[in-house]
Amino acid sequence: MIWRAFLFPRFHLISTPTPLEKAERLSKEFGIELYIKRDDVMELAFGGNKARKLEFLLGDAISRGCDTLITVGAYHSNHVRLTIAAARKAGMDAYAVLTPPGEPEIQGNLFLDKLLGGHILYAGDRDEAEKIMKELAEQLTSQGKKPYVIPGGGANAYGVLGYVVASLEIMQQLYSLGKKPNYIIHATGTGATQAGLVLGLKLIGVDEVNVIGVSVGRPKFESEERILKLINECARLMGVDVPVSEEDVKVVDNYTFGGYGVITKEVFDTMKYVAEKEAIILDPVYTSKAMYGLMDMVRNGEIEKGSTVVFIHTGGTPIPFQKMSDLSKYLE
Repeated sequence: MIWRAFLFPRFHLISTPTPLEKAERLSKEFGIELYIKRDDVMELAFGGNKARKLEFLLGDAISRGCDTLITVGAYHSNHVRLTIAAARKAGMDAYAVLTPPGEPEIQGNLFLDKLLGGHILYAGDRDEAEKIMKELAEQLTSQGKKPYVIPGGGANAYGVLGYVVASLEIMQQLYSLGKKPNYIIHATGTGATQAGLVLGLKLIGVDEVNVIGVSVGRPKFESEERILKLINECARLMGVDVPVSEEDVKVVDNYTFGGYGVITKEVFDTMKYVAEKEAIILDPVYTSKAMYGLMDMVRNGEIEKGSTVVFIHTGGTPIPFQKMSDLSKYLE
């Protein structure tokens, strides 16, 4: 039934499949077979997992005759950068409401947002940002525009479709190597990536893979509730009846290191370790925390030795350049 995902309007932004790279040195050191799904390697504005979601979100927007995208995110948001880039590819305008208030130093993702010509507004918190988005949509509509509002992280049923399709891509790549994964690990924030993976694997009949989201800020119970809701919304959109329960949605929240966007020495050390071992650059907000969680779960036996593990690199390449002042103090 996964074929139904391919019937929805889709605006192609990236070339697939993205690479699936075996992390030889990390595999040897941790006694597992670790493969890294390189969703940071995409041609659209430095890539990342949001590009997969935006293909379907943009497809829906275009099918509705919309000409402007509006979204929300943190000031270092990968989703905002890619939403603006996707809008430009489609010849559309783009607005983004960023939190927290005040204009931070223009670098990293924020520099790219402006380079791409995005209209940037600021809000004090997420509630205010949602209010500004609604008012902006009404204002643009009154001016004859047709805005399309995208929630933070692209987290709705259309966004989930991106990783429903990606789940098939990942399994095809692994099967071509003669491998069956035991675990798929990734950073989870707004939840659409994990929702798509869980639903997609169910639709292709793969039940033996543990999909574990490493929360980058939200409590476990809140994340799992959001993800299950997104799964059910996407299943209804696709017109499929899939038995997904609370037990299928697994989030760990003990690797947030103080909350969303908080950077600690452990986060930096993980970035440096993976860079030195595999020449792969992680970011301090998402992927480094998820990788730390993966390594710790191997160390404490939650992930068994000899397991085949897929780590999804969800992107974030510009973030280290936006957080240099926070990171450089840890350099020797």
